[in-house]
Amino acid sequence: MTGVNGPVEDLTERRLVVVTGASSGIGLAAAVHLACRGDRVVLVGRDPARLQAAAERVRENSGERPELFRADFAVLDDVRRLAERLRDAYDRIDVLANNAGAIALQPLTTVDGFEISIQANHLAPFLLTNLLADRVGRIVVTASGAHRFGTLDPDDLNAPLRGYRPMGAYGTSKQANVLFTAEAARRWPGIPAYSFHPGVVRTRFANDSKLVAFGMRIMPFRSPEKGAETLVWLANQDRSRLVDGGYYADRRLRRPYRKAADPQLAARLWTASAKAVGIEE
Repeated sequence: MTGVNGPVEDLTERRLVVVTGASSGIGLAAAVHLACRGDRVVLVGRDPARLQAAAERVRENSGERPELFRADFAVLDDVRRLAERLRDAYDRIDVLANNAGAIALQPLTTVDGFEISIQANHLAPFLLTNLLADRVGRIVVTASGAHRFGTLDPDDLNAPLRGYRPMGAYGTSKQANVLFTAEAARRWPGIPAYSFHPGVVRTRFANDSKLVAFGMRIMPFRSPEKGAETLVWLANQDRSRLVDGGYYADRRLRRPYRKAADPQLAARLWTASAKAVGIEE
């Protein structure tokens, strides 16, 4: 079994947790916490240098260096290769934390032809989860209260590119996160799946977008550690105490906005997403 750092040690007695978007922010904070509680954590990120720095942070706190896998979620072939490498490395993934995300100030289209927010935040984790579903024990998805701004149209996933609004595109991708989680729980009853709102968290989004940076100056924000609390809680909480497919905030079950709670829309999104990434339903 091999990863970026070479052979992966087989320690089957411990939980294995894969965290995407783990180079900084909520993902890194969650990885540190999970590693300190004894889980084997696997970090997935786009930038090799930042991944190495994140691994050192985890090692400093937990005493164990995590395994690293590089993938750019703006490239679906990267996601396919990531899934292959993870399948080669691990027979079971106890928790898959779909945390990677993106927001763009200007309309951007990926090499795969999709608006970047819907691809990086939804289509890429949708593809990754489907490719790993037979090995995953639990799914946790970082959504957002910004799903209230979403206007998802499964028949036109690139609709946000017209009359582009950054928070509208981002909100649409977060609406997709909530719907995907609910539909995953329905289709895969053996795999508990949960989405959550982390709160307004100061992350690298503030470095990449002047709009978001401005918003964070005028709104109360949380530390990444605070934002990661519900992710860690959902990864650890007994299934009997949670609602499969549920949407959580501050470790409490919440009702998502109506547009993200429509089971028919969730089913349509699944079908459209499967077609978009080229997988069988």
